Amino acid sequence: MSDPLAATLQISGAGLRAQSERLRVVSENLANARSTGEAAGDDPYRRKTITFESEFNRAHQANLVSVKGIGADKAPFTVEYDPGHPAADENGYVKMPNVNPLIEMADMRDANRSYQANLQVLKQARDLISMTIELMRSR
Repeated sequence: MSDPLAATLQISGAGLRAQSERLRVVSENLANARSTGEAAGDDPYRRKTITFESEFNRAHQANLVSVKGIGADKAPFTVEYDPGHPAADENGYVKMPNVNPLIEMADMRDANRSYQANLQVLKQARDLISMTIELMRSR
């Protein structure tokens, strides 16, 4: 039988790592929301996506979340008319990244909330461990 508090620490730690990676991907997407190709016909930045998976940890008898992979969003690029841009085609259109800042901000808010929830669980488990040690000392 595994220690429930140790399992809690492992679960929340895995959640923190996963959401931290998610925040990194979302931040990269936002930073490149206007990154076009360098020359006419070049593809702009392609939005990255992140997928998670659940993996069973035998030592703690718990399911932990982990990053399964980082992929590329296959959504089409948008085009904008900007004939003076170095990446403009012969008709003056520039391919723009398939990043929607509104969606990225919503993802960032969700990832941040999940991160904060995991951090709170970690803090509470740490406090419970400290209280247990204090109870054992007072005997």
